Amino acid sequence: QVQLVESGGGLVQAGGSLRLSCVNSGRTFSSYDMGWFRQAPGKEREFVATINWRGSSTYYADSVKGRFTISRDNAKNAVYLQMNSLKPEDTAVYYCAADPKLRRGISAPMYDYWGQGTQVTVSS
Repeated sequence: QVQLVESGGGLVQAGGSLRLSCVNSGRTFSSYDMGWFRQAPGKEREFVATINWRGSSTYYADSVKGRFTISRDNAKNAVYLQMNSLKPEDTAVYYCAADPKLRRGISAPMYDYWGQGTQVTVSS
């Protein structure tokens, strides 16, 4: 069973940093590709970043490339999103997601398991 719980969101000024964490309380975390998505009010959920099951390959949305870093620690059943140089347009609820089929997709339907989300608010 996969249960994802995000944490680390909050209010930060533009230019600041936050580190999001996502912990899986279930088994076999190390065999899943993981992704981060976000959803702003009135907008569709959008892809942010993904990392393969080994942690050896990552991919980012153009809007966050160079500012955000996804990483994972399989021993801790955790995936992280380090967010630097935050902008007001990064304001959203951030979700982590797991894909047991190792597709490393950038669309939400490719992920089978989702956390409840954590709010990130960036003030100008």
